[in-house]
Amino acid sequence: MRVYLQIPPLGDDPPRFCHLQLQPDLMGGWQLVRETGRQGGVGRVKRTHYASLDSAQAALEKQRNDYLRRGFRVVFAEGDGGAGG
Repeated sequence: MRVYLQIPPLGDDPPRFCHLQLQPDLMGGWQLVRETGRQGGVGRVKRTHYASLDSAQAALEKQRNDYLRRGFRVVFAEGDGGAGG
């Protein structure tokens, strides 16, 4: 599952983005990878480990909903539940 969100630019600044993605790890768990930054610039990446897919999906959906409340809009979603809100 992955979700790409973006907030409209303010003034001359490029738009900000957030890319959320779930990835399986080698130990049977899951990682939520969150990349944030300004479009065209270097993003910050944070990885959080979860023991199960269900807990990782719940965390992704919570992060997505937090960004939606802050004014971001879903530009692209792939996988179960990616664009819901």
